[in-house]
Amino acid sequence: MKEKIKSNAPKRKGMKREGRIKAAKYWIPRYEGKNIIKGYSKYFGVNKLCAIKELEMLGYNFKPEYIMQVKESLKAQERLKQEHKLRKKQSESLNDYIDYNETFYFIAGYTSGGTPYGVTREEVVNDGLIEESKLINYIEEISF
Repeated sequence: MKEKIKSNAPKRKGMKREGRIKAAKYWIPRYEGKNIIKGYSKYFGVNKLCAIKELEMLGYNFKPEYIMQVKESLKAQERLKQEHKLRKKQSESLNDYIDYNETFYFIAGYTSGGTPYGVTREEVVNDGLIEESKLINYIEEISF
């Protein structure tokens, strides 16, 4: 028989809606916080919109303006998440094309014998393309 993989997450965080609603009937009277929606979403591991729907099923009423505000907030969070993913993907793809080593600031290519050629770090500083202090920061950032 296969061994089960035990999760470290509390059981309540993996409950389906029906189980959460049953458990919420016992949890709500013990809740001492100010914002029941935030508390419900944290306790059961659901987003605030789901918490609102389930609390409404239990007889709570919320202002339509607040519900719209929560929806807009979730949309904004999703947009930020997508933008972050896109920026991360772009920076990773850019790093795939940049080649450098201890001597070269930028390696343009390699000879048939495998020797790199390009712009050395010394040339970059001497030609005034970059300040030496910025080069040092750059070297520390990409440390080998």
